Amino acid sequence: MTGELASWTHAEHTFDGVSHPTYRKGSGPGVIVIHEIPGLTPEVIAFGEEVVAAGFTVVMPHLFGTPEKPMSIGYVAGIVPRVCVSKEFTTMAAGRTSPIAGWLRSLARDLHDELGGPGVGALGMCFTGGFALAMMVDTSVVAPVVAQPSLPFAVGRKRAADLNLSPADLAAVKDRVAGGCEMLGLRYREDAAVGTRFDTLTRELGDGFIRVEFEGKGHSTLTAHRQQEGVDRVLAFFEEKLKG
Repeated sequence: MTGELASWTHAEHTFDGVSHPTYRKGSGPGVIVIHEIPGLTPEVIAFGEEVVAAGFTVVMPHLFGTPEKPMSIGYVAGIVPRVCVSKEFTTMAAGRTSPIAGWLRSLARDLHDELGGPGVGALGMCFTGGFALAMMVDTSVVAPVVAQPSLPFAVGRKRAADLNLSPADLAAVKDRVAGGCEMLGLRYREDAAVGTRFDTLTRELGDGFIRVEFEGKGHSTLTAHRQQEGVDRVLAFFEEKLKG
């Protein structure tokens, strides 16, 4: 890479026969930042740099799209059909965990095994927002952040409320929360893509779900429609949970 990722270390992580590239930078406790649609855009990379600057080892998996390619309507339109047919992502079915969660949990375990400490952070946004929730099933993840989680696509009341988790994974997440693992969530109140799943999270997780909401119809709380308060809350959450 010669652009925004030039200073990041490029590697690959493989689990259960599935491989994806990763980009890593920084020192300190581990944080996995999972990009939104359409991919590892300059804005996502810039957010990753902020987490690095705050004193963390950041790993950004590359799941789809072209690294460093800027966001555009045409770019998004070209990526959505591809991810919708991918077997790694559950985009329409309710009550199911996307298969990519297993790969992400493995990435978190490896990072925690290497770095030690209480565990690692995990942040998903938009299409990948709920993946950080699914990663909580693994005890290596102690600081999960869901930013505008948008799967399954909020078509109909049932999908709009769904958490993109199987019943067994939801039970495991609730056990983690009951044991003291809090989760941070960010969204714009009028973001239709999030549906009503913040209400579901509040109902299922109670005070263990830290709900941060901004007024308006924006979407990407940490990138395109950035809220500095949101960025500050995320960094403070990682600081508290990973550095203590």
